Amino acid sequence: MRTARGRATCLPRTPGGTCAAKPYCYHIDQFSELQPIIHKMVEYGQKLGLDMIQGDHEDAPGQIELNFEYDRAEATADNLSTFRQIAKQVGRELGVFPCFMPKPFMGVSANGCHTNISLWKDEENVFLPDTDDVRKPSAIGLNAIGGILEHLGGLTCVTSPTVNSYRRLWDTGFWAPVFADWGYQNRTTALRVSSPDRFEYRSVDSAVNPYLALAGLIKVMDDGIQRKLDPGPPEESNIYEAIEAGKEVKRVPMTLGEALEALEADEVVKSALPGEMYRVFMHYKRDEWERYCATVTDFDRDEYLDVLP
Repeated sequence: MRTARGRATCLPRTPGGTCAAKPYCYHIDQFSELQPIIHKMVEYGQKLGLDMIQGDHEDAPGQIELNFEYDRAEATADNLSTFRQIAKQVGRELGVFPCFMPKPFMGVSANGCHTNISLWKDEENVFLPDTDDVRKPSAIGLNAIGGILEHLGGLTCVTSPTVNSYRRLWDTGFWAPVFADWGYQNRTTALRVSSPDRFEYRSVDSAVNPYLALAGLIKVMDDGIQRKLDPGPPEESNIYEAIEAGKEVKRVPMTLGEALEALEADEVVKSALPGEMYRVFMHYKRDEWERYCATVTDFDRDEYLDVLP
């Protein structure tokens, strides 16, 4: 499996300060305003072995996406960890705060970490079409997609691992994947075949541990391939319109608590966290969820402070 991707939001160092850019997607002026950050990121990335290939200003204020060349899963996990350290160092030097929080703002796009995946056997990409349909993945590719969809609930707990991750799913209209389906160039589904040679896993955000996430993806794709799981036909239309027309589609977990329950019930995803890893992961994530449930928030005060008996 070979993958690549990196995204962060750059915030001012002073709390409450003005964001580094406005929420204009692919806007040349916003891109230019952030160029000192981008150039420094690329410079350091190249010196540390990252093959930086593309960058742009995304939807949210100060949001930068920088992509590096694909590699084997374990190398990509190392590269993403290096990318994050580079971002933090550039922030220290240029007076901004690189933020990998999945949803720092409501009403604008979140920080995803969409993972583009191709499947290789020796030097052959076996995801490529094996029929006359140039869009359709190979049988192995379809089975890999089927494996992800089969285990998407438990897998989402590993790839969207924080309470804040699920703010991204509730803030509809910003391309976050809520439904377990797939399609060609369809950004409303959890899986998108973005090119004949690869597909994009979208139920993942910038707080992810790349080692656990990629291990989980490998496990569920292998399960799909071994069991020859059929993902069904691709969804060609907007998934919300398809559901309104009567299509039944399973949702991904919508809270960390729900995702923890899905993970607990999924032996295949759990096998990606062997030995003590699963116990430790569940211990800390259940503690995180329970502490959140036991916290009075601004929402509570705004909603209930003046409630009369």
